[in-house]
Amino acid sequence: MADPGLVVVDKAPGMTSHDVVARVRRLAGTRKVGHAGTLDPMATGVLVLGVDRATRLLGHLMLTEKAYDATIRLGVSTTTDDAEGEVVSTAPVDGVDAEAVRTELARFVGDIEQVPTAVSAIKVDGKRAYARVRDGEQVELKARPVTIHELVVREVALPEVRISVRCSSGTYIRAIARDLGAALGVGGHLTALRRTAVGPFDLSVARTLEQLGDDFAVLPIADAARATFPVVELDDERAAHVRFGRALDLTLPDDRPHAVFAPGGEFLALYEQRGPSARPVAVFV
Repeated sequence: MADPGLVVVDKAPGMTSHDVVARVRRLAGTRKVGHAGTLDPMATGVLVLGVDRATRLLGHLMLTEKAYDATIRLGVSTTTDDAEGEVVSTAPVDGVDAEAVRTELARFVGDIEQVPTAVSAIKVDGKRAYARVRDGEQVELKARPVTIHELVVREVALPEVRISVRCSSGTYIRAIARDLGAALGVGGHLTALRRTAVGPFDLSVARTLEQLGDDFAVLPIADAARATFPVVELDDERAAHVRFGRALDLTLPDDRPHAVFAPGGEFLALYEQRGPSARPVAVFV
């Protein structure tokens, strides 16, 4: 069985995130494998998976920022806001120019309210929105706050627009395509999506499933924690307290989870500031 750690996969098109998890379970020799945020079957790119104890890091990884390259097709709206849905309307794009596209896309940058795509995994009265849509229901989701840190227009070759986006977790790139089309009055949907980074993990460290099949290895849990979270090095006394899940008389520099390490370099836990002391979020020993 593989050691606890992270696996950064470059997902191929046509696979669900669960397909990738199932394959990594076989390669790792354990069923204890999870992923930090799904990718749709049409999407490719970075999918971070945890093996064994490292699965407990994934919930915290899901809160980090992500980056994408995307292609938008203007003039066509679909039921899913991407190329896998049925076409619901078409419109000519003759009256749209590149300057208008860039102007509207600039409005998305910053802290915005975004209505998630109707086929998202958000639960509505206990049932996933995409399942309700699949059953023929009309789903109207409430706008949620998201942050788009950066949106770069790579090319405007109408009806296609290529963009790169760096955003908070929970941002729907399909919704950007939909909302751009709506703002221009012609409709739009996503035709290609590649996730290029999840937090500190980008395509430079991602491996395809074929590569992992030839040489399966994980990023050790201690290295993953150092790469992902601010680090606190403890003395022996405080490290002993952590092993029992006790609060520490520490003042952390901010309210993010911090990875705490024993003097010998062993990763012990994630701690965060709660009042005058630091308290455990998750203990790994």
